[in-house]
Amino acid sequence: MKVILLQDVKNVGKKGEIVNASDGYARNFLFPKKLAQEATTGNLNTAQAKQDAERKQKQKDLEKAHALAAELKEKQIRIKVKTGEGGRLFGAITSKDLAGEIKNQLGYDIDKKKIMLDTIKGTGLYEAEIKLYPEVTGKLKVLVEAE
Repeated sequence: MKVILLQDVKNVGKKGEIVNASDGYARNFLFPKKLAQEATTGNLNTAQAKQDAERKQKQKDLEKAHALAAELKEKQIRIKVKTGEGGRLFGAITSKDLAGEIKNQLGYDIDKKKIMLDTIKGTGLYEAEIKLYPEVTGKLKVLVEAE
């Protein structure tokens, strides 16, 4: 029996795939737990429409990520902090601090977990790498100045 998986099922397939399952397995396990539905023409058309919509949405998200990466490449963030002797900071600037400054200065809401940055412990110009999409990363210049 052909079924359309509604969720990932171990050793069977991933969500949205059309797979062959034995009649008993489909009727006694997959259907009652709402893990799959029978692959009728109507259900196949619905599944195909959902896959097309998801593909278009992923393409839009990818294009937005590329545009944001291009914008970030030209931007610079300025952070003023208290320093001690030789330009050393009291404490450090972390990705959490940087995420807050990006929101304040540029207006972009970027999650701190997506910012790849070694902790900054001195003044100067640094470059932060931001993961915007699985294959897209943007670079942002960070200027740390003494108060």
